[in-house]
Amino acid sequence: MNTDPIADYLTRVRNAIKANHRVVEIPASNLKKEITKVLFDKGYIANYKFEETGPQGSIKVALKYHPITKIPAIRSISRISKPGLRKYSGTANLPRVLNGLGIAILSTSKGVMTDKEARQQNIGGEVLCYVY
Repeated sequence: MNTDPIADYLTRVRNAIKANHRVVEIPASNLKKEITKVLFDKGYIANYKFEETGPQGSIKVALKYHPITKIPAIRSISRISKPGLRKYSGTANLPRVLNGLGIAILSTSKGVMTDKEARQQNIGGEVLCYVY
């Protein structure tokens, strides 16, 4: 049993990048699927596939690297809101990652989105992670 499945998801991605893997397989959940869609939409991963195998299914994430230098698109991915200490942010103080170069992924009442989308929709939420 895992107490923090989002941290497990981020750690699997981080470890796969450090090992220069092309694909990483992660146990699925609805929140993990939404985070994967945000990462794909913002260009941090090359592709993804949801597989319905077993009781909960899995997510296969194809990681993205620069074609010549082999530098990964995700330089850093870190968990912010943890089960022991939740971090919430209102519309007035939404975080900016690397002065707008990175993204903060938030869980809001209107779904999982980036900090920029939350600013446009004028809503706050729980800050799940930073990606740059």
